[in-house]
Amino acid sequence: MVNRKAPVAVSLSACALLMTACGETVEEPTAHEQHHFGYALNSPLATTNAASLLGVATDAGLLSSRLYPAVYVQGPSGQMIPNTDLATTQVLPGANRQVIYTINPEATYSDGQPVVCDDFLLAAKAGMMPSVFDSHVPLAAQIERVDCQSGSKSATVVFKEDYGNRWRHLFDQGTLLPAHAIAEKAGITLGELNRALQEEDVEALEEPARIWTEGFTLENFDPALQVSSGPYVITGVGEFGEVTLGRNEHYSGDAATLDQIVVWPKGADLETIALAGNLQIADIGSGDTATWVNRDDPMNPYDIYKEIGVLTEQLTLASAGVFYGAPARQAFAACVDQQAVAAASSRVSGIEVPAIGVHSVRAQNPVGQQLGDLPARKMAVDIGTASALAGTTVRIGYDGPDERKAAMVEAIRASCEPAGITVVDASEEVVSLRDLSRTVVTEWGYEQYYEGSLDAVLHAVDPSREFATVNSTGSDPISTRETEEQLWAEVPSIPLSAQPRVFVIDRTVGNVVVNTDLSGIGWNMDRWSRSED
Repeated sequence: MVNRKAPVAVSLSACALLMTACGETVEEPTAHEQHHFGYALNSPLATTNAASLLGVATDAGLLSSRLYPAVYVQGPSGQMIPNTDLATTQVLPGANRQVIYTINPEATYSDGQPVVCDDFLLAAKAGMMPSVFDSHVPLAAQIERVDCQSGSKSATVVFKEDYGNRWRHLFDQGTLLPAHAIAEKAGITLGELNRALQEEDVEALEEPARIWTEGFTLENFDPALQVSSGPYVITGVGEFGEVTLGRNEHYSGDAATLDQIVVWPKGADLETIALAGNLQIADIGSGDTATWVNRDDPMNPYDIYKEIGVLTEQLTLASAGVFYGAPARQAFAACVDQQAVAAASSRVSGIEVPAIGVHSVRAQNPVGQQLGDLPARKMAVDIGTASALAGTTVRIGYDGPDERKAAMVEAIRASCEPAGITVVDASEEVVSLRDLSRTVVTEWGYEQYYEGSLDAVLHAVDPSREFATVNSTGSDPISTRETEEQLWAEVPSIPLSAQPRVFVIDRTVGNVVVNTDLSGIGWNMDRWSRSED
């Protein structure tokens, strides 16, 4: 687990923000006297690797979507927009679907090195080898192989028979990391890394995998490693965990409009930052936390948008310990009251979010309403079934402090208590899926157990990108129902409710488009503009 104290307990004085010595008399700036353009996230900003166990649990895609862009960018309405600045695709149908990725000849990293197929190979193999890379890319389990001649601008992904329907969700934001920089850091050539990946040579991959897992954390920022293929590149990490982005001068697409953006982590003193005129966009946990917005002040520069998000907040369950077997996971699911959890989330956030009883489709997908009694039946509390876990303790973790998630866990504690199950709020400053007790099947076919500090992690997911066995696209009620029956039998996770999102936007900022998916409102931050009028 990464231990980062600064972002959670950040208390910035105005004198620090204004870069003056404390004790000096200074004139407070107006909202338009900018020192920097500020963007605040409800994330600890722990890593830029969105495919790592740490990145998945801490919403790393919110930061890395414009550092390591996806092949397909998901827009606010759910549309999958081809990112031709990075690559174009061609699909060859058949029992084994093939997708050919032709990388833009001009696609280049911020260190001047080209984007090549090795980057795609690394991203795929990292997901295909979770026990080696500590990764979470469920759809990668559907890949049979990746054809890539090292240094080439073309990669072909071949899927296992009858799989690959969700191929557009592969190579997502924050997952296509620079293979050349990882190879150099590991002291090997790009060709040697390519060969080790193709052969799945665990011994040869030990150091590259460690760098892939740990090297993109931000508490030990390494600019030589964290080179960018997107419109922005990280130019520094501050003492309070804030990340400064600058233009990537080697970016193959249109240059970013703003030359600099400072991204503030969860726990930063937003009121003081806003007072200094340095906060223009914020993605926060609830409307009540925006105490720095005075709605009664006619000079207030901010608008607040409250949205029912497209992501599902779920409990990702351990695969070892108390939840080693499916019957134990089924028993726990039987005492979780999704309606009570959604009500708790709604009360704290100020947004009425619905309870969710499906895993594989987004909350607002109409197919979810065409599954008959299945969602209601699976959300019903059954203390008799849950009592099979009587006498056990379930530790639920999340990035804290978070009043809303604490209320959700309390709702689960209250509904499971009659079954004799003790639910413990085990929140920490930064939580990783690596903290879960888990079972991993090794390359030799036997199970390896990892004892973690948690039994479940509460976090938001995009159902389109989860679950290795899911092949339906969520457009057909029949296949979706079959998928849900399977997932409720296995219970790798428990869906709870839609994620509430609150955005605060300075009216002088243009081209801002509210988006509630894994990229957040920053999905098009390179197009944001600042008006002084």
